[in-house]
Amino acid sequence: MNKKLAAALSSGAVLVVALSGCSSNKGTDPKLIAWAKTVCDAVPAQDAKIKAANEAISTAVSDTTSSPATIQKTDSKAFQDMSDAYKALASAISGAGAPPGVDEGAKRQQNVVTTLNSLSASYADLKKKVDALDTKDQAKFASGLQDIASQTTQLETQSKSGTAALNALEQGEVKDAIAEQASCKKVSASTSSAASSPASAPASSATASPKSSTAG
Repeated sequence: MNKKLAAALSSGAVLVVALSGCSSNKGTDPKLIAWAKTVCDAVPAQDAKIKAANEAISTAVSDTTSSPATIQKTDSKAFQDMSDAYKALASAISGAGAPPGVDEGAKRQQNVVTTLNSLSASYADLKKKVDALDTKDQAKFASGLQDIASQTTQLETQSKSGTAALNALEQGEVKDAIAEQASCKKVSASTSSAASSPASAPASSATASPKSSTAG
């Protein structure tokens, strides 16, 4: 099984949660509240898409009878969904503009947009590589999955950069404004609930080697 690939996928959910503030401060600038609403309203759908991708990978792993073609199809869709989710988040934050009244707000916003678009491109690239794998030869297919897993170090680094960029954007009144948004509160609550339930926690391994394969 490729645990590295699973870790890279699971990190995506953590990145989205970085958009859910946990503080609150009455009297926040109405313009900033409106900005936060534009951003937060885009989060639930993309958060759900990322979680669904993780769950699909986890399900494929648990089924040891999965054929190479089935694993390929599952991984391909998961990577595409991840790519689409990050692109949508980047578009939402880009469209919202710089948070009003925030020092270096435009720079912080652009950093987030850049990292999210970079993640989207990386997942799209992984999808292409999965689609190109030879499903008729189990040994070659398993080897190909291992090669893809070995490339996820960069993906994990990008996820960390994305989280750092989001945290930098969520400073002061920005975090307060985000914390007041029902859509971001919903994501934060659902993630906390999942984290407290072992059955709902992200799988520790994903993208299993195909049946009868000896790829670790």
